[in-house]
Amino acid sequence: MSQFSLLTTYSPWLLVVCLAAGALYTWLLYSKKTPWSPRINYLLAALRFVVVSFLCFLLLGPYFKAITNTVEKPTIVVAVDNSQSVGLFTNKNTLAAVTDKLNQVIRNLQDADLQVDIKTLDLPAHGPTDLSGIKYDNPVTNLDELLTNVQAVYQNKNLAGVVLLSDGIQNQGKSAAFSDYNFTIYPVAVGDTVLKKDIAIPGLLYNKIAYSGNKFPLVAEVASEGFSGAAAVLLKENGRVLDRKNVTLRQTQPVRAEFNLTANEPGKKHYEITVVPQQGEFTTLNNTKHAYLEIIKGKLRILIAAAAPHPDIKALRAAIETNENFETELYIPGVFPLKQEAYDVAVLHQLPSRLQASNEALAFVQQKKIPTLYIIGGTTDLAAFNNLRAGVAINRRGNQTDQVTPALNPAFKKFQVDEKAPTDFNKYPPAEVPFADFTLAPNTETILYQQVGQVKTSKPLLLSQISNDKRNAVMVADGIWQWRLTEAAATEKPAVFDNLMVSTMQLLTAQQNRKRLNVYPVQDEYLVADEIRFEGEVYNTIFEKIYGQEITLRIRDEKNKTRSFSFINGEGFSGLNIGNLPGGVYSYTASTVLDGKTEQDKGEFVVQDLQLEALNALADHDLLHQLGQKTGSRLYYPNQTESLQADILNADYKNVIYENEKLEDLINLKWLFFAVLLLVSTEWFLRKYYGSY
Repeated sequence: MSQFSLLTTYSPWLLVVCLAAGALYTWLLYSKKTPWSPRINYLLAALRFVVVSFLCFLLLGPYFKAITNTVEKPTIVVAVDNSQSVGLFTNKNTLAAVTDKLNQVIRNLQDADLQVDIKTLDLPAHGPTDLSGIKYDNPVTNLDELLTNVQAVYQNKNLAGVVLLSDGIQNQGKSAAFSDYNFTIYPVAVGDTVLKKDIAIPGLLYNKIAYSGNKFPLVAEVASEGFSGAAAVLLKENGRVLDRKNVTLRQTQPVRAEFNLTANEPGKKHYEITVVPQQGEFTTLNNTKHAYLEIIKGKLRILIAAAAPHPDIKALRAAIETNENFETELYIPGVFPLKQEAYDVAVLHQLPSRLQASNEALAFVQQKKIPTLYIIGGTTDLAAFNNLRAGVAINRRGNQTDQVTPALNPAFKKFQVDEKAPTDFNKYPPAEVPFADFTLAPNTETILYQQVGQVKTSKPLLLSQISNDKRNAVMVADGIWQWRLTEAAATEKPAVFDNLMVSTMQLLTAQQNRKRLNVYPVQDEYLVADEIRFEGEVYNTIFEKIYGQEITLRIRDEKNKTRSFSFINGEGFSGLNIGNLPGGVYSYTASTVLDGKTEQDKGEFVVQDLQLEALNALADHDLLHQLGQKTGSRLYYPNQTESLQADILNADYKNVIYENEKLEDLINLKWLFFAVLLLVSTEWFLRKYYGSY
């Protein structure tokens, strides 16, 4: 329903003045003797009166005010837990019956002038229109995500309540019972709350990363209900049994079967652990669990050498060792001897030194061409350091020092720095740097700038030089141990400082990528429900990105079944979506032709089949009861759908009327201009036609 009114900015009593002005103007013009008849004169006078009066009226600032009322019906959302557990462990007849009954409830609510929408766990943009066509195949259950999504989508709408059809089993996200929802939840319980006679593997204990040549354990937890005695647990790889363990089942608590494996060649591995099925089990779907891990080369070894003991050394060592892929070896003359072994990277603290310290470590690092992080301090011999050509020349001005804190260089992109780093950097105490001129060498990038007080300078604090023959980094600060200590005191875990040091080590140890074709999955690990996407980059001979090449991608699974895809890496290409794949370890080979030569790229990725929905067959109606009680409702069972419908209708949800007010100046209406023009033109034509003076 709409209401229209015409208002003026100034007093409407001025309309009398407008009419008087129109009448006066008309009388002065047409009161004289005219060559046309009185009838034509009255017509011309009327036209002029209307035009002049209307133009005067426009000076009053007239505008239209339109009020439109929109009625929004109450909306009931039917949220369906379409997970595999509902389909697996709910009696088929019961599920079909409750689906039919809820469909009837939906029709009755719609007849009662309520809007009804259907939502499922996979959160499609447009939900189904009927419950009968829903497939119960979602591999995980996250009821909180489902209900939170409903709350967000209907935030500014007339949401009356949510009918939740579920077994209450959750295996992803936080428990819905701990969230607050601003709508009434009407839970309808399905599933089975009776314990079943069953054996399951609820979990596996293992490290996701193992080092080649090392032994590592893989532990399976075996739970049972209604069984006792011996059971066999098998460890398989590619369908081949590697080991077998016998366990004695206990109903009071899970028992463990431990397998010890040897990590051989590097790569991704997929192991399958299975409990041999027993007669009388309710289901064997939860008898199998999969383990996915990566075998990598041994830990990267880092030499930390210093001219003398210093608190920085402990801070650096602690930060680097937060990454389990790194192990450190310490060298301080007269304290820890130098072990001349193979190292992947070195940290030289205030070396070369002005002290009477041995430069044995420096000579060793230079001889072996080990990538190095140099820490500049008060005892560093800057002249000797400049001769190393480590990426920066430091020309000191006297013996003065600056007190600085770090400031992030937003242009540095070789690794990601924590988003909260700038905030934490502002809390760091100042560290001491030499007051000097800094000259950067080619291929050198600044990671952190020096900040004096609140002034960010262009002087480097942390920089890196990565080229074909040089891989160096330089930290121009003495006393960085205070940064880690300050951050640890404020946040318990100095994540920003530690990640910065680890990322710098990874930058120095990473092999430079000179491939002209780089094709890779967006993630290293996927779930069976995830859509897998690949991205591709192609470079010319001087390693500039180029576009328009056709790339062929071949993916091979553990059974040597090959899937082939092709795509063109256009500019702005969002990636190749190959859809879902079964669980397992996959290898891929990508190829394209550049300058008449075939370029290839290879890699691996994992698709995890967690089988979360098969682990728990026991419905959690207590959770559903809590949701209903917490939002002012109660729990309903499949034979209580009529009570559900009655309770919703008795709640007497009302329509919401939204009032929309629209103001528009009369002078902005274009058709009025043409109307006035028509009146003026008509008057002019008649005057000319009948003989104007």
